[in-house]
Amino acid sequence: MSNPRTDLAFEPAATIARLVQSREVHPREVVQACLARIESLDARFGAFQHVHGEVALADADRLASRRDLAELPLAGVPIAVKDNLEVADMPLRVGTRATPADPCGHDHETVRRLRGAGAIVIGKTRLPELGIWGTTESAFGITRNPWDPDRTPGGSSGGSAAAVAAGMVPIALGNDGMGSIRIPAAACGLFGIKPGSGLVPAALGTNSWFGLAENGPLATTVEDAALMLSVLAGAPSLSVTAPPERPLRIALSTRCPVPGVPLHDELRAAVLDAAQLLADAGHDVVPADPPHPLPFANALFARWFAGAATESRPFELKKLERRTVGHIRAGRVAERLGLVRERDASAWRERVTGFFARHDLLLSPCLAQLPIPAAPRNLQSWIGNIIANTRFAPFTAPWNLAGVPAASIPTGVGPSGMPLSVQFVAPAGQDALLLAIGRQLEALQPWPRHAPVHANEAARRT
Repeated sequence: MSNPRTDLAFEPAATIARLVQSREVHPREVVQACLARIESLDARFGAFQHVHGEVALADADRLASRRDLAELPLAGVPIAVKDNLEVADMPLRVGTRATPADPCGHDHETVRRLRGAGAIVIGKTRLPELGIWGTTESAFGITRNPWDPDRTPGGSSGGSAAAVAAGMVPIALGNDGMGSIRIPAAACGLFGIKPGSGLVPAALGTNSWFGLAENGPLATTVEDAALMLSVLAGAPSLSVTAPPERPLRIALSTRCPVPGVPLHDELRAAVLDAAQLLADAGHDVVPADPPHPLPFANALFARWFAGAATESRPFELKKLERRTVGHIRAGRVAERLGLVRERDASAWRERVTGFFARHDLLLSPCLAQLPIPAAPRNLQSWIGNIIANTRFAPFTAPWNLAGVPAASIPTGVGPSGMPLSVQFVAPAGQDALLLAIGRQLEALQPWPRHAPVHANEAARRT
């Protein structure tokens, strides 16, 4: 075989799949290109927990011999998987040294579907301990943002986001229980979608954090995210994306769901600019705040806390981080008081349904602040982490409790040099509408697909 094309690591997943399907490119070349990027960059960004290069190369060679290669929607596409999902022959560490380093014996259903579509698992990505936080650091190290290594990539799917933003893999699998796909997607300039309840198999831990958590893609283009989501959902129609077929009723809100949390000027401007673009394109964009989630904050926080208590039961508390232990103790209180109640979630869903009876989509900020400093927050207090997370990303969690689809969509780069984004939320069952509005914004205002990591490196040397 000739020397591999190093540029393949920068190609969109859909392009890679077409090249491999037509046998213009061998899957091994694509894997080699991604492994070279990982070797060059990951010591700086700490995106990966495990890299199984030789296994991925062997998988690529086996894939190349398949007669049905042209029928595989993700043929030869290297992917990274968040390390709270099972991948056969790789450990499942979930961001904590309390877990064993033994390899798993099976794939999670989402991983099985991706492999069945021709994707090649190249490694597993880092997350904070048990996936609790909106930043990514643990006893295994600090994961850093490829746009600025002094900042966090967000979390808890921060490793997946950093890997895609730095061009180490074209797409990655994450999950979202309080914003854990959308927060790192926004922090790293990616398109990330939390599917609505029931579209994609969840099966995260014991009970998917009492139904809050969903699995979904992080990608550099809407087409790539749609392609991956269609495979995860077993719904090929989702892979066909186009702008909305009719003018939409879009509610515009910059009101923070947590009183007293300020919104950064660049992020406010990103929302208003996106609103103007869509209004100019013919959509009916009107100021309208969603029903305030404060009456349901107890229901949301009870699930967040109690989920940690549930997931921690196999472990000794002394082996867990101080902030994790604080979360677990709060969760045990929530369980003891019976605060995880389905009627609370049902009441919130009913209010959300009423709001979306009048609006097709909600446009809001995704983050309240630009990505905060990368720091060893795993060594800091529980309450300090709660405050930092709440001030950083208060806009995402209500939509997990509602079970509706939501996406982070890039809008370009701000004066700070950091990527900007907005959040769109859709009614239940309207995941395709988020892909459609994402495709339209991508066409109206294209965003950089990758962080300028080499430019950043040169700037630090001067």
